Amino acid sequence: MSIEHIVSAIRDVPDFPKPGIVFKDITPVLSDPVAFKASIDVFADRYRDQNIASMVGIDARGFIFGAAVADRLGIGFIPIRKKGKLPSKSREVSYDLEYGSATIEIHEDAVQPGQRVVLIDDLLATGGTAAAGIELLQGLEAEVVEAAFLVELGFLDGRRKLGDTAVFSPIIF
Repeated sequence: MSIEHIVSAIRDVPDFPKPGIVFKDITPVLSDPVAFKASIDVFADRYRDQNIASMVGIDARGFIFGAAVADRLGIGFIPIRKKGKLPSKSREVSYDLEYGSATIEIHEDAVQPGQRVVLIDDLLATGGTAAAGIELLQGLEAEVVEAAFLVELGFLDGRRKLGDTAVFSPIIF
């Protein structure tokens, strides 16, 4: 299965969430079993032989890709959640979004120092959410091998916010 099939399943939604924005909607990728499997294959193939301990998914669409890739690789999955959603002792980071601000958190015992992880989400836009996720993971002394996204909006230059962290995006608009 090709990247072109995945790209063809991504829907443009004009003027969402506000006028002038063209939203890249990946939900058709999720509902197309061929496109969804192909997207998981892309990530699983990339990380299969990299000694990754866990996929770390950002709330909420990062959970979909991260859990599926973790299952395919036989490794753990760690959620980074929106503030107030984790039941145990957690660490949090607040950051600015394109349209406001947010706070995300991770359990303090989610990773061990030196544990090799991949941060995964559906889309890299301005990079604020991913940068906050990396900050959380590095604060727990995890080794963030890479930040992975199905789609990257390259014109927004979100990679710049991720510092030295390697970025993988098979689809760049």
